Amino acid sequence: MKSVIAEHLVKTYRNGEVKALDDLSLDVEEGTVLGVLGPNGAGKTTTVRILATLLKPDSGIATVAGIDVAKHPDKVRELIGLSGQYAAVDETLTGWDNLVMFGRLYHLGKTASIKRADELLERFSLTDSARRPIKTYSGGMRRRLDLAASLIVQPKVLFLDEPTTGLDPRGRQEMWEVIQELVKGGVTLLLTTQYLEEADQLADEIAVIDHGKVIARGTSDALKKEVGGERLEITVENADITKTQEIVSRISTSAIHTDVRTISAPVSTGSIALMEALRALDEAKIHPLDIALKRPSLDDVFLSLTGHVAEDEVIAQPVKKKRGGKK
Repeated sequence: MKSVIAEHLVKTYRNGEVKALDDLSLDVEEGTVLGVLGPNGAGKTTTVRILATLLKPDSGIATVAGIDVAKHPDKVRELIGLSGQYAAVDETLTGWDNLVMFGRLYHLGKTASIKRADELLERFSLTDSARRPIKTYSGGMRRRLDLAASLIVQPKVLFLDEPTTGLDPRGRQEMWEVIQELVKGGVTLLLTTQYLEEADQLADEIAVIDHGKVIARGTSDALKKEVGGERLEITVENADITKTQEIVSRISTSAIHTDVRTISAPVSTGSIALMEALRALDEAKIHPLDIALKRPSLDDVFLSLTGHVAEDEVIAQPVKKKRGGKK
């Protein structure tokens, strides 16, 4: 069953001059994680805002749990949680106060709001800092609190819009662990990110967005296969470079590449090619400094699909006006 469906979404800004979404369609299977991958300006946040009822599309249809987000936004809001790029908390209040306030805003009642706040503070390892003002929290603590606030109503569907932006590696890892725990609990999750490693780590499937369109979709492994096979990489001493190049050229039918002392080339036989290289190097009495069989990364996938790296800041494309049309 599809928990989230978006069909042919179009959204423009500046009186139609800038197209943020250009016939975008995607869906999320119940109980799974869809990673929406793309650079800044690709349309990720606009997609989330439409699905979370914060923005109406110019055209297209979107449903969450079978409910039309444009026609019945109140019903959709009862079922979803949303955590954005920036912590939606009041810095002057304590963590506990913030969560209780969110509970009251969701009409849980005072007693239920307090109980839920205590549960979430414990779940996100924030009990010790619960009575401290938010302005004293670290970036990772603020993100955990923001995510906790999005779970006040125990949502069936959760939208996380670049939840780890700005976090250090340790904070990002902590957030990943929290997200993985939520997924184990059965939450359906749509996660937007520009971190390729994050999509690889968390998502069951990945939709790659560029210029407001889904340009590819599949599992991490399937997308990597689109780029090509594995590469054999061997690093040797300078004196062994020429002989190693000859060995690699016999194993690979494609052109080899040499970068300083590392010789690499695509191979189609995987581990068989690796073993063949090891035997040939041993026969030639060459002792490699490093040897590996490397699969394409999601960085390679994005570059191959879009022509630019994922960190590039891409601005939504101006809509091309037809000649003779209105300006």
